[in-house]
Amino acid sequence: MPDRYGPDVLARSPHPKRPTSVETAAEPGLVVEDAQSGFCGAVVECDKHGVTLEDRHGNRRAFPLGPGFWIDGKPVALVRPNHRAPTKPSRTASGSRPVEKQRARVARESRIYVEGKHDAELVEKIWGDDLRVEGVVVEELGGADDLMEIVRDFRPDATRRLGVLLDHMVEGTKEARIAGQVAEGPLGDHVLIVGHPYVDIWQAVRPSVLGIDAWPTVPRGVPWKEGVIDALGWSGDPPAVWRRIRESVTTYTDLEPAFLGRVEELIDFVTAAESA
Repeated sequence: MPDRYGPDVLARSPHPKRPTSVETAAEPGLVVEDAQSGFCGAVVECDKHGVTLEDRHGNRRAFPLGPGFWIDGKPVALVRPNHRAPTKPSRTASGSRPVEKQRARVARESRIYVEGKHDAELVEKIWGDDLRVEGVVVEELGGADDLMEIVRDFRPDATRRLGVLLDHMVEGTKEARIAGQVAEGPLGDHVLIVGHPYVDIWQAVRPSVLGIDAWPTVPRGVPWKEGVIDALGWSGDPPAVWRRIRESVTTYTDLEPAFLGRVEELIDFVTAAESA
């Protein structure tokens, strides 16, 4: 029979309410999707004017704060983070315990040389606190070709050691040959040359940190960095891409073990030099 009285006004509506957006702090690294445009990316900047997202290709777009975003299929309203006073970290980026109330040590005469600027920046980011406590300076080598001459000029001895980190030092390479010549020379006892197997220091960063499955293989004859950028569809020139890679690294767990072990080995070697 037809209902003469119509629907019960107190009954639940046949049309469910749209879910309410949950306020979420736009912390760096938070991945969200703009509901209107479909642009999906991680938060890289946030201020009173809005939030900037960067997608996996390095493209950036700015959006106003507030509702209109999705996280895991649920609506959120982005708000500025309410940052409290920073707490002291219990570990440094290298995993060691920070030394409290100790000034940086006067630099030792011993040194660690790395091949290029990117190598030095990565070592500084992870081991910088440790190196300052130990008084170890990291310098750029600028390539392995002049290593024999650099060692002779440095004149290492028992209290003045030299550690060297080379890229792509595998059997049969130029780097491996030069390292062998130094080790067999008259100053070899006071020099430690180690290397990692990677073509470039970029590969020392674990792919998962950058949201990729693996570093691509670049054909011979193609500049390695440019080849990687093209293969992954990233935007920007090598310096800009390196900045994004470096900023993605926050702790030693973001690096490959084959690189970690070599740097630790060099630090141990130069800090074990006998006191004068």
